[in-house]
This record gives sequence, C-alpha cells and structure tokens, in this order.
Amino acid sequence: MTERKLIITHNLSEDLIEKVQEVVPDWTLIVGKDPSHWEGHLKSAEIIAGWKREIEGSLSENTRLKWLQTWSAGVNSLPLEKLERNNVLVTSANGVHSNPISETIFELMLSLTRKIHTYVRNQQSKTWYHENMGLELHCKTIGIFGVGAIGGETAKISKAFGMHVLGIRNSQKEHEYVDEMFTLEEIDDVLPRCDYVVVTLPLTNATKGLIGKKEFLAMKKSAFIINIGRGDIIVEKELIKALNEKRIAGAGLDVFEVEPLPADNSLWEMENVIVTPHTSGSTNSYNQRLIENIFIPNLQSYVSNTQIPINLLDYKKGY
Repeated sequence: MTERKLIITHNLSEDLIEKVQEVVPDWTLIVGKDPSHWEGHLKSAEIIAGWKREIEGSLSENTRLKWLQTWSAGVNSLPLEKLERNNVLVTSANGVHSNPISETIFELMLSLTRKIHTYVRNQQSKTWYHENMGLELHCKTIGIFGVGAIGGETAKISKAFGMHVLGIRNSQKEHEYVDEMFTLEEIDDVLPRCDYVVVTLPLTNATKGLIGKKEFLAMKKSAFIINIGRGDIIVEKELIKALNEKRIAGAGLDVFEVEPLPADNSLWEMENVIVTPHTSGSTNSYNQRLIENIFIPNLQSYVSNTQIPINLLDYKKGY
C-alpha cells in the first residue's frame, strides 16, 4: 500500500497535531516550520498545508500532490497556472482573519477620525496641543469593497456606530449588516457617497488597479480610505497624489505595491497616513482557527471523497 503523506509547513501545538492525526490516523504527518522537516518529502506529499517558495520547484515532479491549503487568505502569490495544470485543489485561509482585521480597520478609521496618531506623535515630543479634531465616526457612510468574512464582520461592527453600510460584492448576495449591495461595475455610484472606503478585496485581474485617479476624484474630500486587501488594488502613485493635493482626507494602509515599503516612499512621512507592515491579520489564535475551522473540516471531506466545502479556489475567478 502506497504511503500517504501530509505536510504542514508551520509549527503547531501538540493538541492541534493530534486533532489532525485523528482524521488521518494511517497517514504520515510531517509538521514543522524548519524546511529540514519537510524538504525531503515534497515530491511524495499528497496534501501540503502552508505554501513555501521551496514547494514550487517540486510541482513538476510531484504527481501525488492533490491539495494545497494556504496559510494566507490571498492566493495571488501562488503559481496558479502550474497548480491548475496539475489539477491541484487549493483552499485558502479566508475567514481566519475576520476578527483581528476588522479590529484593525476600526483602529485605523478611529485613529484617523479622532487624530489619535497625531496625539501619539505629540506625546513623543511632549507637546500639549489641541489638534482640533471635529469629525465623528458615528452615523457616517462606509463603503466596504469586498463583503466576505472580513467585510461582513466590518459591516457588523459598523452598525454599532450607527453607520450606513454600502457593500460591493460580485455575487450581489445580500448581507444582514449591509444596507445596500453593489457590484464592482457600480463603483462610480458608491464612491461619492462614502465617508470611509474600506478595501478588503482579493487581488485578481478584475481588482488590480481598481482605485486610481478617476476614483479618487470621485471621492469626498473628507473621505478616508483603508486598504487591508492587497497593495496593487490601489494605484499607489495616484493615492499619494490625491493625499498631497487633499482630494481625500487620509489613508490607513496595511498593504502596498512593494513590501516592505521602501524607506524613500513618501507615505511614511505623511501626517494624514497611518502605515502598518502587513500585520492586520496577526493574532495568537491564527493557527487554531485555521486548523479547527477550515483545514480539519476540509480534510474530513477529502478523506471521505466528498467535495471540499470551505474556501475552495475557483481558478477562473482567481479566488
């Protein structure tokens, strides 16, 4: 009987390892962040959880690989053409981040609105100064570009602030916390109404460069934009221009066209910008949620030869 192998390229607690092994008791389970744990098994693994650059070189030789579970919500960094050609199923970690990222979104929105980031700078220089903030978050209009797990949780929190929620979702499926739903083609109808634009979209051919010069001109001058999706969704040079020319009020950014953000990028020094280093999804509950809420249910379906139910990639859509 052929040995069946499952590689997990991250460190897991013993209890999580045991829970995975219970689903596949007869499989060889290789777990660990250090490549020395799994490099020798890449060409014979049937399932790999956690994408690493080293894996790509083995794709042409590993005819056994059937399923790849990513450790991130985005899949745009994967060699999708190779994976599709090899008929590899791909599932993402979409949904793991909804709590920490929605909290980060509101941290950025509230900080920009109430100028908390400015007061932090004043504290460092021991400057006692009233920044004359006059804006409030309550009862404003928020446009959420991408009403998935993260966008849905953001919409839910928005209602606690009495906000009017506009959502963009290609499926047009209604959401209980979204007041009005639109498609990407209707972006011109949404932007002029928003006090806050929150980008939680994946990077696809349809979303790359989605927000540029025309879109910034359509926004309110008092509006803030928050991007925790992917840097390439916003045309960065047009964002910088819009900020410099005060076409919009400010930006909270966790993702960028080039990462790490180069030291000479002017976004670092803008007073109306908050920069975080692609860490909005960080949480000490990450591995537990991914394994228990996504990977194990999918693994149970896989070994029972039924369709994987959670976060299965549609290669045509790119997400």
